[in-house]
Amino acid sequence: MLQVRIHGRGGQGVVTAAEMLSIAAFEQGRWAQAFPSFGSERTGAPVVAFCRIDETEIRLREPIVAPDVLIVQDPTLLHQVNVFQGLRPDGWVLINSRRSFDELGLAEAAARHRHERLITVPATEIALKHLGRPLPNAVLLGGFAALAGLVSLDAVVHAIRHTFKGAIAEANVAAAGDAHAVVRREMEELKHA
Repeated sequence: MLQVRIHGRGGQGVVTAAEMLSIAAFEQGRWAQAFPSFGSERTGAPVVAFCRIDETEIRLREPIVAPDVLIVQDPTLLHQVNVFQGLRPDGWVLINSRRSFDELGLAEAAARHRHERLITVPATEIALKHLGRPLPNAVLLGGFAALAGLVSLDAVVHAIRHTFKGAIAEANVAAAGDAHAVVRREMEELKHA
């Protein structure tokens, strides 16, 4: 079972990201579940959402404490919340930032994990370019699709078009495609580093 934990802030589409990821998994014939963990938080407050993907029915219902994948939509959370808590040693990390893990002050956390699985992508910049708004959720799912083929970009595109309509959907599809290309390039560079 693949377990994904998504960290962000209220208003960034964290819950929608988890739901779209589950739709992408369903599109590929897998079982999936998505659910948030938040109370009465307001816009800007830390929010966590979860997604599980498996080849068989999922009966677990509790929050994910040992994720295989972390997606961090807001890098300001990196030193406010222990986003790396429970991350498996061979886990994947995708952070919305143009800066490297060292530049983000994450050298210690990075040393405990496989460097080729620690990726940053400027999702907010890509979202601003395509959407005119700083909404990184669909963008990061495009990047997630490039990580290791855990879901395909086509499945993410399907999920985006299922969630959004018209010009908004197409702008998100274009943004997700850009992020997918950025992450693929970054992963190639890491392989040769």
